[in-house]
Amino acid sequence: MYAIIETGGKQYKVQEGDVIFIEKLAAEDGAQVTFDKVLAVSKEGKVDFGSPIVAGATVEAKVLGHGKSKKIIVFKFKPKKGYKRTQGHRQPYTKVQIEKINA
Repeated sequence: MYAIIETGGKQYKVQEGDVIFIEKLAAEDGAQVTFDKVLAVSKEGKVDFGSPIVAGATVEAKVLGHGKSKKIIVFKFKPKKGYKRTQGHRQPYTKVQIEKINA
């Protein structure tokens, strides 16, 4: 059984027990979160698609922690103008474990 959920403007295919890294949520470590934007659910070989979401379907998860991803370098350059700018960025994330898919 799997589900496709949307959170943070991105879509994730999840199964029970999966650990995923999603865009940062305002939740404490160890807290329970519920994702109600379930786009599709597969159960016993039958796939149920929503329009746009599956009515009554939710995915429950537990927050394992927060962190920042690896640093990326943003480099801007304009040739022949003497313009160079370097900037780093670390995107914050939330690590969650999928506990239950209710469909």
